[in-house]
Amino acid sequence: MRIAVAGSTGLVGRNVVAAATAAGHEVVGLARENGIDLTSPDGLAERLAGVDAVIDVTASPGIEGDAARTFFTTVARNLGEAATAAGVSRSVVLSIIGVDAMPDYGYYEAKLAQEQAVIEHAPGPRILRAAQFLNFPAQMLEWSRQGDVVTLPEMKTQPVAVEEIARLLLALADGTETRTHVELAGPKPEELADLVRQVAAHRGVDVKIETRVESQAMADGACLPGPDAVIAGPDFATWLAEQD
Repeated sequence: MRIAVAGSTGLVGRNVVAAATAAGHEVVGLARENGIDLTSPDGLAERLAGVDAVIDVTASPGIEGDAARTFFTTVARNLGEAATAAGVSRSVVLSIIGVDAMPDYGYYEAKLAQEQAVIEHAPGPRILRAAQFLNFPAQMLEWSRQGDVVTLPEMKTQPVAVEEIARLLLALADGTETRTHVELAGPKPEELADLVRQVAAHRGVDVKIETRVESQAMADGACLPGPDAVIAGPDFATWLAEQD
């Protein structure tokens, strides 16, 4: 197949490109590093000529709700309309478990709006809602640290390997996974604060972890997978033990 990957140079995108290439597919990278501005429709249909499927793993420049919503819906519309014009048969987008349960959390509301824009504009829409990446607690340790204090949202999560996300995105794109809406998570439910503590201990970083409720639904477990989710390892402790 010929598969276009929007956001091909990011963390997930690089893994999708690697998985697709290893499977023998031809990859069309769509990223700023390739001279592509996905917030503009100019030239997109030409880039998608001969493409069988589009995988969208773009990340917004920021996490503020309004800015993220504008970015995600603009990219989804531009990609969807260009894919339709180019005769693409299938469109896959990466989303997050629980986006439909958190109207009190702006970034998740933006991701839900992205899903809706894909369904409205893109040919053959497929949606993968994944749990947080195994890398996420380390990112939160860096992003949320002020001196020796790390303040985190209360969150129950079931983190999953980025490589597993890439594999399932590819399966949705090539038709191996036939469902149009799929959830993916790791094998074990966890508390985000506990995971960040494990990362800090692994790195020898002395910090105090504090939590606050930023979304009641998030605190109550809206980010955990449903009964029909695909579950893939490793669990967080196993993964962390293998990190440098």
